[in-house]
Amino acid sequence: MADTALDTPTDLKDNQTKTVAQALNGILADSYALYFKTKNFHWHVSGPHFRDYHLMLDEQAAQILATTDDIAERVRKTGNTTLRSIGDVARHQSIKDNDADFVKPEDMLAELREDNLALVASLRKAKDIVDEAKDNATSGILDDWTDQAEERAWFLFEASRR
Repeated sequence: MADTALDTPTDLKDNQTKTVAQALNGILADSYALYFKTKNFHWHVSGPHFRDYHLMLDEQAAQILATTDDIAERVRKTGNTTLRSIGDVARHQSIKDNDADFVKPEDMLAELREDNLALVASLRKAKDIVDEAKDNATSGILDDWTDQAEERAWFLFEASRR
């Protein structure tokens, strides 16, 4: 049971804020999973396009990480609690980790592109949930996060063209 000391006042309906928080916590978990995978590939990319991929993946990782605080704060502003640990992230993430010793650069880009597109799908679902809850602030921010994830997927697609 949630500690009442963490209750944040909101005019949104309690049952709807819980649904919003669940959606956002899933997005937060996937954002951390995607951040770490993007950094992993950044650290381990190799080959003739090393510099370009290395820099692009670092930029994308930074962009993903920058959203995490905003996501968690939206959960708190709706009167709920957010993820608390790496274990909590693992329990909520849908984006799969990649622990392979070696991944070809083109496979890295393809995997990250698909992961970003999966995040876009989650963001679109969350948009429907927050709109139903009349959570206008979260709705507007979701548009920005969706645009960022779509742009990352586009860059990954273009960088992997033959």
